Amino acid sequence: MDENMKIILFFSVFIIFFIPLISAHCPLCTIGAGAAAAGAVWLGVSKIVVGLFIGAFAMSMGMWFSKIPKKQYFLFQKTLIIGIIFLTTVLPLSFIFSSIKPLYIPIGNYGITYAVNYSLVSSFFGGFITFISPELNRKIKEKTEKNFPYQGIILTFILLLLFALIIQFTL
Repeated sequence: MDENMKIILFFSVFIIFFIPLISAHCPLCTIGAGAAAAGAVWLGVSKIVVGLFIGAFAMSMGMWFSKIPKKQYFLFQKTLIIGIIFLTTVLPLSFIFSSIKPLYIPIGNYGITYAVNYSLVSSFFGGFITFISPELNRKIKEKTEKNFPYQGIILTFILLLLFALIIQFTL
């Protein structure tokens, strides 16, 4: 590691100590989803699985940023912020992890074949998993009346890992 990288790393870690306390788990989800996507690329995992993690990362980042404005200025403000952050994260990266494959639909005598970007589809699915996880976690807490530290984060990662394994070994 050269000297410039050490300085950048030092200041990056130093800045973290000046961030105010946040009582939501979204920053941890954001970091975790990003680390999982980077780890997947490094390990040579399917591009479709990487898309799943990037979608999860983008959605958690969008959910996190949507909480920054303290006042609602217009209708559907949080939804718009989440959507913009999600799309501006996933779409530029989709060219890097693109996995376009045929999708055959047996209709008629010959059927129809479409070219589908499975990575982009899995990104939206990863975003959906991350979006529903807090509500699913809340329902689990209500039903069982028990919880443990970082239950929401663990639930999100288990769901993402489960679907990543299914995608990795079926597509």
